[in-house]
Amino acid sequence: MKKQLFKILVKLNKVLLPSLYKKDPMKLSTVQKAILGYKYWTLTNSL
Repeated sequence: MKKQLFKILVKLNKVLLPSLYKKDPMKLSTVQKAILGYKYWTLTNSL
């Protein structure tokens, strides 16, 4: 059940959150780093 919840969150992230693909992580703002960390956390928990 936990993996299913995270898979749903990953799908919602793709639709709702901005894509940070091809951006330098060192040049991101604090909010963008938080979004990137959240997306990474949900992705690793869904696998």
